[in-house]
Amino acid sequence: MYFINALKHFKLITHHRWVVFKLCCKVGQPWRGLCHDLSKYSPTEFFEGVKYYVGTHSPITEAKRDRGYSKAWLHHKGRNKHHPEYWVDELAPIKRPVIPYSYAVEMVCDKLAAGIIYEGKNWTKEYEYEYWKREKERVKLNDKMKNFMDEVLSQVADKGIDKTLTKGNIKELYKKHCEE
Repeated sequence: MYFINALKHFKLITHHRWVVFKLCCKVGQPWRGLCHDLSKYSPTEFFEGVKYYVGTHSPITEAKRDRGYSKAWLHHKGRNKHHPEYWVDELAPIKRPVIPYSYAVEMVCDKLAAGIIYEGKNWTKEYEYEYWKREKERVKLNDKMKNFMDEVLSQVADKGIDKTLTKGNIKELYKKHCEE
């Protein structure tokens, strides 16, 4: 069973990275897509992913249910700047800064790719926006970044990925919400 889970988990994270890469290319950030989530292949993240692999949602969720925390998540969020949690510093004057453009774009692509991968054939262009509306108050993210995410995911729900994820549109939305 462990070997089968290892193969399935490897396939899942590689497929996720591939979808993120394709989405990052649409918005002119292929390097971010290429480097996306490489830490998932590290022993700390990979082996916990194998142990808690379910295929329908993140193994991190299962690890947290089982032992109250996830070593993989603690490792992952501290090494991947596209996660809002990377930027949180409760002791700093600015506790949740605006995430730089390239990582903000990768964050959008990651979010969409996760929904696409886990929902499979059931994924719709509205899926991630509906999920975001339920979860955004719990996310520790700068308000400007929340507004950026809100508009991007709203546009995806209205117009679809291809019309929303263009280099010009995403840059314009980031400028609108995140630059002063």
